[in-house]
Amino acid sequence: MKKSLLILATAFAVSLHAADFPEGSPKFATANDVVTKAAKENGKPTILVFSASWCGPCQEMKKEVYPSAAVKPFHDKFNWAYLDIDVDANLKLFESHKLESVPHLLFLDASGKTIDQQEGGSSPKEFAKKLEKVLKKAEPAKTASTN
Repeated sequence: MKKSLLILATAFAVSLHAADFPEGSPKFATANDVVTKAAKENGKPTILVFSASWCGPCQEMKKEVYPSAAVKPFHDKFNWAYLDIDVDANLKLFESHKLESVPHLLFLDASGKTIDQQEGGSSPKEFAKKLEKVLKKAEPAKTASTN
């Protein structure tokens, strides 16, 4: 739990690079937006997307999967944080979680606990199924936080 909270706090502290996303992509938030939404207001799960400019599957996810019609219904159901490991602070966070390859996505519930992860790319349909699964896992934490 402490490690998950540390990861979430560190992710909020680093500058997120969200430029160059195609139209129709989810809103990859700035650090302040993520803190405000995830920690204080909406109780949505968070997706930490570890990526790199030199990574082919990362670029495919960025251009084809995130803005796809299959994934679009999930855009507003998560807080999205894009962490380019070409940035030193993001690389340190990536390494601190002992991750080894990109793309690597960590799915956190509203309390900051890691509830799932994905290593490697996927098709829009596969990714949409993953997001549905993550939402079901996150629901107990959301229910508990509202009681």
